[in-house]
Amino acid sequence: MMLYPAMSKLNAYIPNRYMLVNVVARRARQIAEEAESAGVHLDDKPVTMAIHEVAEGRLDTGSLARETEEA
Repeated sequence: MMLYPAMSKLNAYIPNRYMLVNVVARRARQIAEEAESAGVHLDDKPVTMAIHEVAEGRLDTGSLARETEEA
């Protein structure tokens, strides 16, 4: 079974796999809460969407920390 995106690509943005799990889980919860409050149906699972955000470089440990401080 192949993992997409590859772990090496994800580790380029978040080097620690345990931190990666934490960041993805936190962002997935945010995505799910935003979709629920807006009444939007998601085609993909929130975890999948969060992983793709990391792989595209739109999400890293610093960006999630800044969002947490603002809230």
